[in-house]
Amino acid sequence: MSHSLFLYSVLALLSWTFVMWFWMYATRIPAMLRANIDVDELSRTGAPLVLPPQVSRVADNYNHLHEQPTAFYALVLCAAALGAIDDIQIGLAWAYVAVRVIHSLVQAIKNPITIRFGLFVIASAILLALLLRTIYLAT
Repeated sequence: MSHSLFLYSVLALLSWTFVMWFWMYATRIPAMLRANIDVDELSRTGAPLVLPPQVSRVADNYNHLHEQPTAFYALVLCAAALGAIDDIQIGLAWAYVAVRVIHSLVQAIKNPITIRFGLFVIASAILLALLLRTIYLAT
């Protein structure tokens, strides 16, 4: 069961990524329509897509969920393949998911940079702990 619970953390974060994807398009498309943005013109000129901050923040976070979390996915799968799973590893994996969800909400709703950066540091520390424990448990 612990093996499954560990791997479910990957499915949870991937699911959250799709929540942000839906949120992104639910805000972006109406904003583009209100602003009468010609996407063909943007494509031809390479001009930046300028949208209100509350719309851009959601899209920025969606992109962020394709950066550091990809290392999390690889690490969890590697740890599972190596049998480097215990209750602490499971807790770290789920803590990482929780912090990334909170990070998304903070960034998408208001985006206070110092709080968001603090959450990023916490998530990074959790990821590092998960990596070091995976190496330790696998050897």
